[in-house]
Amino acid sequence: MQQRIIGTIKRVNGPVIEAKGVTDALMLEMVQVGSVRIVGEVVKLEGERAIIQVYEDTTGIKPGDEIYGSGMPMNVELGPGLIGTIYDGIQRPLEAIYKVSKSFIKRGITMPALLREKKWHFTPTVKIGDKLAGGAIIGTVPETQQIMHKIILHPEYSGEITFIKEAGDYTVEDVIARIKTKDGEKKITMLQRWPIRQARPALERYPFNIPL
Repeated sequence: MQQRIIGTIKRVNGPVIEAKGVTDALMLEMVQVGSVRIVGEVVKLEGERAIIQVYEDTTGIKPGDEIYGSGMPMNVELGPGLIGTIYDGIQRPLEAIYKVSKSFIKRGITMPALLREKKWHFTPTVKIGDKLAGGAIIGTVPETQQIMHKIILHPEYSGEITFIKEAGDYTVEDVIARIKTKDGEKKITMLQRWPIRQARPALERYPFNIPL
């Protein structure tokens, strides 16, 4: 998260914080509060005043503490590795956190939701020169013995594939493809971040007819 101060605390009321001197914040922006950097979200902006909902214990947080903005909304990480991982409400991996802080989650602790070092076997399903629209499948990853994870093009991207990795083992942050869009060339990884309050676009949603 960027080290960008967007204001200071004026008042704390349980999990709700009122901030003052706010001149560079975004509505629904993900923020970190105080020296322990507890996670929160801007839920109201009014002049140089902001209301922030935090998702951790505010004990010890006091007026005058600084608030740091991320420049992006609250979001989740999507990609191989979600299945089989247990998260808390802000997508922190509990098993990984337990190794660091044991039974009690330390305030402000942050860890990537998806393992960065683990490699997944990626098999491309497109080739250089293919013209694709958002949501197109560009490859597959066997996430479990039963589930084949389909790697899709970011919904906001469309254009021509200029580079695609051959079948092999890659991390979620490795660039597996590039696409030439009207806004320039974009890098594609198996990891996507998506705002939690924005629905994923879909051409059609099928009704459930059998249990998972």
